[in-house]
Formats: sequence, C-alpha cells, structure tokens
Amino acid sequence: MSHGFKLRFDEMRESDPTNLDATQKNETDDFYQNLGHARNICFIWSDERRMFLNYAYLIAGEFNPNNEKNLIKLIFSSHTVLLHGYHLETLYTALLDHLPRFIREVDARYALSDESKEGIVIEIIIEKKET
Repeated sequence: MSHGFKLRFDEMRESDPTNLDATQKNETDDFYQNLGHARNICFIWSDERRMFLNYAYLIAGEFNPNNEKNLIKLIFSSHTVLLHGYHLETLYTALLDHLPRFIREVDARYALSDESKEGIVIEIIIEKKET
C-alpha cells in the first residue's frame, strides 16, 4: 500500500459521515463560535415571529441600565431595535463583538426573580426607519 493512499484512507476514516456525533448539531447554539465575516442576528418574538438583520449594518448600540428594567438600543442603517429586559449588560457586551445569533423574547410572566443573573429579554421592538 502506498504511503499517499494510507494518508488519504486515514483522513477518510476520521471524517466518517456515518458517525452520529459528527453530524449532530447543538440546536441551542446562540453564539457564533469565532469571529468571522458575514453575520446575522435573528430576533425571535414569543409568538415565534422572526426577523434577522445583518451585523454589517449595525451602526451603534446603547445600553441604559434604567432602574429595574434595562434597555439596549441597536441602530441599524434601516431599522432601530429596542430590547427591554433584565440583566442585559452581558448581552450588550456580546453584541459589541457580534456574537449573538439569536435573541429570544420571553413572556414577562416567565421572567425569573432577582436571584437569577442571566439576561432576559421581555420585549423586542423593531422600527423601520423612514427614508
């Protein structure tokens, strides 16, 4: 057996298409794993309505830690997005690096108590800019 054939055969075995572990994807993967080029952010409302915008058109972001609820304002070239919720500072920091793929709205009645420090978005408002 030639050395070249053995290397190619080993490569083929390592990327076995019948291996279930290699083909399973994590459905809850909400963040891009590494920095890349073209990326989108998908907003998902509690009624399962969805809309995505491209990070390339994100012009500015603002974090306002109001009294109880936090506000993140994202200004895209064609839309303005308002995210209301609790403990949103971590989400804002992730948005700086274009990491979140999905932002899900949770019904306010399911928002956890003050003991939880995980960010919860309870309202998503997207407004199209007038041109």
